[in-house]
Amino acid sequence: MKNQALRNDMIAGMFLLPFFLIYVVFTIFPIFKGLQMSFFNWSLIEQGEFAGFSQYTALFTDPDFWQSLWNTTLFVILSTPGMILLALVLALLANINVGPKMRTFLRGSYFIPSILSVSVISYIAIFMLQPYSGIVNNLLNSVGFEGQVYWLANPVLAWVSIVGVTLWWTVGFNFILFLTSLQDIPDSYYEAAEIDGATRWQMFKDVTLPQLIPISRVIFLLQVLASFKVFAQILLITDGGPGTSTRPLIQYIYEMGFEQYDLGYAAAMSYVLFFILLIFSVIQIRSGGQGRMI
Repeated sequence: MKNQALRNDMIAGMFLLPFFLIYVVFTIFPIFKGLQMSFFNWSLIEQGEFAGFSQYTALFTDPDFWQSLWNTTLFVILSTPGMILLALVLALLANINVGPKMRTFLRGSYFIPSILSVSVISYIAIFMLQPYSGIVNNLLNSVGFEGQVYWLANPVLAWVSIVGVTLWWTVGFNFILFLTSLQDIPDSYYEAAEIDGATRWQMFKDVTLPQLIPISRVIFLLQVLASFKVFAQILLITDGGPGTSTRPLIQYIYEMGFEQYDLGYAAAMSYVLFFILLIFSVIQIRSGGQGRMI
């Protein structure tokens, strides 16, 4: 029996070995290589002299780093509540008894945008938000609004545009998670509440919401982590503008690494972001284990 078990383990190991090697080469190795680079003055083509912690201490006096970090944090603050609440509302709408065809249509229409690439949604956003020829401004003019709104030229409106586009594009993933959790709630809970004379609001408040707390914690954590890594849609829609008012931290890392060729400094900023996300994840997971949600 022991020989058979050992043989089975060896066969399983042979099947796992290709994936393990790819994972080590493309995930584990870059992690430690990037950490090494953060301690050197590393250009795009060669390793420079050892810099110690000077790359990290330079962050404290770099106003562009702090502005980019604040822009990223602002995006998290603006997008996360909407991502969770809108996904919950859409899941509730798609879960009501409106017939199988209508439910299929609603679920498909809510989820389809999330399968589009970032370049496609960015092009659609730019096309819709253009002054004079954009669909959004034309709709505003058709209802009596005079003049043109320059959505991408004003910092406040640029943030509204970025958050709105991101909501439309990515809310489908959270929607699916909420919808799956709603369908896992036993019908007997609602039947018991109805026998007790509970209203629809009371059933939602006392039955549905408590059952959604675990998945809400998961969605909250995943959404914050995803929002902190925002990059592509901002780069393509506003290029961090107007000025640098919407430039996120990852775009600044990209500019320092591949435009200024200072890979050591870019690596140091990457690990600062990594540790911010790590600390937040640990706090959220530990608080979730105690039955609380941040």
